[in-house]
Amino acid sequence: MSEKLRTTVDRSVVDQARVANLLLEALPYIQKFAGKTMVIKYGGNALAGASGEDGIEAFAKDIALLHAVGFRPVVVHGGGPQISAMMERLGKKPNFRHGLRVTDAETMEIVSMVLLGTVNPQLVSAINQHGAPAVGVSGQDARLFTASPHDAALGFVGEITRVDATIVRQMLKDSQVPVVATIGTDSSGQAYNINADTAAGALAEALGAEKLIYLTDIAGLRADKNDADSLLRQVTTSQLRKLLSTQAIDGGMIPKIQSCVDAIERGVGHAHILDGRIAHVLLLELFTIAGVGTMVLKG
Repeated sequence: MSEKLRTTVDRSVVDQARVANLLLEALPYIQKFAGKTMVIKYGGNALAGASGEDGIEAFAKDIALLHAVGFRPVVVHGGGPQISAMMERLGKKPNFRHGLRVTDAETMEIVSMVLLGTVNPQLVSAINQHGAPAVGVSGQDARLFTASPHDAALGFVGEITRVDATIVRQMLKDSQVPVVATIGTDSSGQAYNINADTAAGALAEALGAEKLIYLTDIAGLRADKNDADSLLRQVTTSQLRKLLSTQAIDGGMIPKIQSCVDAIERGVGHAHILDGRIAHVLLLELFTIAGVGTMVLKG
């Protein structure tokens, strides 16, 4: 055997051994979480920040793999940047207060058009293409999310008053992957725009989920929002409450962190804040010892 061929064979053996070791590292996590429900919020910021279709494809493959090894993933998606882009195309300026979109009647129509007509079908199609039976569902369907006005100044922004997760439980029982668009309705049928972070937390709580995972466009939670080196790898709910009270968390992170705290203190096992722009970040967090991003624990 030539030296060149021997070197090639040796590298191949090393690569195969590395793959085998990664699979063995993942084994205890697969055994631990098989059959467990995980609510995964795929943020519009992660969707916008990923490298085009590659980001969606990587996410879809992750969901398909989780489903294949026995996990029960539930996808809850946002679409903030996509909604803002459509508003601007239509000559309407986006307006936010405390991280929530001011939503008049015209904006509510745009929200429905983008979430139900573009983002939800896009995610469902991508997941289906990789072998997991994904089904799109809206918070309006089967009274999944009942809502009331959050604040008159915000217009048709809804606060969830009730979650009826019957339709999602049935989908999980049928081995489907629910992909949930976060629009709810009140008792009269009026549609409301619901913050996707809040909706994911409420649904995780209603399902008794083992994990609540947020995919966004940041590396994780920082102790100092202006210092990239202050990333918190692990944090407790009591520490998060302190950060919220000192205004160390602001903007769109407020509903995300508040929903983390509420969900965990009401029975969800753990929450994770991950950078959804990283390819296969879900697998890195769930199947490796080191993990990535920020994990939130009760405490």
